[in-house]
Amino acid sequence: MDGGSAPSASTDLPLAQQAVYLPIRFGYRTLAEPMRTMQVLQLPFTRIEARHAEEILKAAPEEDCLIRSMPVEAPLPRVSRFHGRLRFVPRQYQRHFIDLTTGWDAYQARFSSKSRSSMRRKVRKLAEASGGSIDWRQYGSPDEIREFHRLAREVSARTYQERLLDAGLPGGQSFVDQILERARDGRVRGYLLFLHGQPIAYLYCPIDDGVLRYAFLGYLQEHADLSPGTVLQWLVLESLFREGTHSLFDFSPGEGAHKSLFGKDYYYCADVYLLQPTWRNRALVYTHTAITNGSHWASKALGFLRLKGRVKRMARSTSAG
Repeated sequence: MDGGSAPSASTDLPLAQQAVYLPIRFGYRTLAEPMRTMQVLQLPFTRIEARHAEEILKAAPEEDCLIRSMPVEAPLPRVSRFHGRLRFVPRQYQRHFIDLTTGWDAYQARFSSKSRSSMRRKVRKLAEASGGSIDWRQYGSPDEIREFHRLAREVSARTYQERLLDAGLPGGQSFVDQILERARDGRVRGYLLFLHGQPIAYLYCPIDDGVLRYAFLGYLQEHADLSPGTVLQWLVLESLFREGTHSLFDFSPGEGAHKSLFGKDYYYCADVYLLQPTWRNRALVYTHTAITNGSHWASKALGFLRLKGRVKRMARSTSAG
């Protein structure tokens, strides 16, 4: 999560000074969200190169720096030294994407025959449940996006991801203002899937430089047997390929079964923090690392004891109450 931008240091690199939060979590709980003001590289992950790590330090020699989704050839150590800086890498992941210029038929051919058959069955099942045809809608204009946000929030508010993880579609006025500004510039798409006139799944995608970014997807758990998130994604992708006006569908940082199913290409990426080696930054890095490691081993222990599912259900129940 970022705050507002300020003018960058004098450099050819596209930088923005931003308030950057580094949440410290134990399991599903956020314990703290320390903030640092940093120079953040403003390039899409497909254009970031290894040399940018050195160049950003030359451009901002006195400031903390961040490169998000930097493609790397191999995993980086979580904490190390880099040209006198404290290099902190809290997240490494496969960043999946789809080349929308290859054509719908070529994209489908990358799925196994079994996967294609499964997808057709899911689409057919939802169509039958909907009375013969699937009701899904695309939103783009300011008025449409306002309506999309209202309906998508109805879905998001009922998902455990929002109640437990605070990972649903934001409902605040600042977010609404942001998406309306994007809508006025033609830089956003919203998609909704309906069942008997009621929204059951949504997908929100901001657009920059011809790239749609998978930002928020959610669906009502009571309709999980209809695979609403999967079907909506499939229909959206088919529409985008047919439309032919965008170059890439970016599944955003992080991994998951949904992203790996649809995003047939990926880069292995790392969020790279290049920090001044002050005692404040050292305390932050080592506290973050210790708690993250503790959470990881606690999860492993619960899994070994076959208690992980029970703890998740208890957490969801507590959140719902």
